[in-house]
Amino acid sequence: MRTLKITHIILAVNVLIAIVMFFAGNLSAFRSQTYLFIRFGAQYGPLVSDGEWYRLITAIFVHGGLLHLLFNSYALFYFGTIVESVYGPEKFIFSYLATGVVGNIATHLFYYRAISVGASGSIFGLVGILFSLGFRRDTPFFMKQFTGYALLPMILFNIIYGFIPGSGINNAAHVGGFALGMLLGYLLSPRPAYYSRKSWSLLWKIIAIVCGVSIASSFILLVSFSAR
Repeated sequence: MRTLKITHIILAVNVLIAIVMFFAGNLSAFRSQTYLFIRFGAQYGPLVSDGEWYRLITAIFVHGGLLHLLFNSYALFYFGTIVESVYGPEKFIFSYLATGVVGNIATHLFYYRAISVGASGSIFGLVGILFSLGFRRDTPFFMKQFTGYALLPMILFNIIYGFIPGSGINNAAHVGGFALGMLLGYLLSPRPAYYSRKSWSLLWKIIAIVCGVSIASSFILLVSFSAR
């Protein structure tokens, strides 16, 4: 029996939010797509500056349409499955959330008044981890075909394409998430937490719980403030 992965749970959450947004979009109160995105947790600089910091997290799980969801879901399933298998669920959820938040902080700095949604920062964070993993001495030999220079054409294409006017791609999130991902790939050992010393294993479990609580709390705060 195959074990349920954190990657699968995140995919399910993304799809669930997309379904709820689809039905909510047909209500008269949500005729404006911009308003719909804002109510469901999109990042918007002025609101983040006004104290709604949790949007840096909630925006990771919101997508701007079916194609956006499908492309990100495919990328998350592919890269997420690899990273989670190599690093374990604890390091995976930390990396996914941290790179997504850093990508959104970059968005806040460079696209302050833009409505931003999607997991691009997190996904590019996973790519950054795998890129750095290809240059570590302790990288499993069978991972070489998925890491390092093997990812370079895809990385360059996406970043260059993102700079084309009218592409609608948030390159700030891509570059921010990728940069942190490379750093994590360099710093983190490519082995699950439960193969580490007992003290480290416990620490990573606590970190994973904190990440889960942070995500849940962010959506609770979003609902609470939206209800006012």
